[in-house]
Amino acid sequence: MYLHIGKNMVLREADIIGILDLDNSSQSRITRDYLAKAEKSGIVVNVADDLPKSVVICDDRIYLSQLASSTLLRRTSENLQSFIEKYQSPDSSSREGKEYTQYV
Repeated sequence: MYLHIGKNMVLREADIIGILDLDNSSQSRITRDYLAKAEKSGIVVNVADDLPKSVVICDDRIYLSQLASSTLLRRTSENLQSFIEKYQSPDSSSREGKEYTQYV
């Protein structure tokens, strides 16, 4: 599955480690230090036209997005729900031989 985070940037959901609300998470000194070090290392990518609202942490990069973390979370939930519906049979005891990953 993929997640559009703004400005024609699409990420594989499997690569996403976390999605943070920038306003709430930037209140923590530890988070501010982490983001400052990441920016100095050159792994922060700003995909926001305006002020960023969320931070998307991936395996190798950190993205600043103008979309709210709640919007990004809703998009991942919708993708996850459609994935589960696609691979889950109507009878929960029967999987009809389809492989799927169970998410908790």
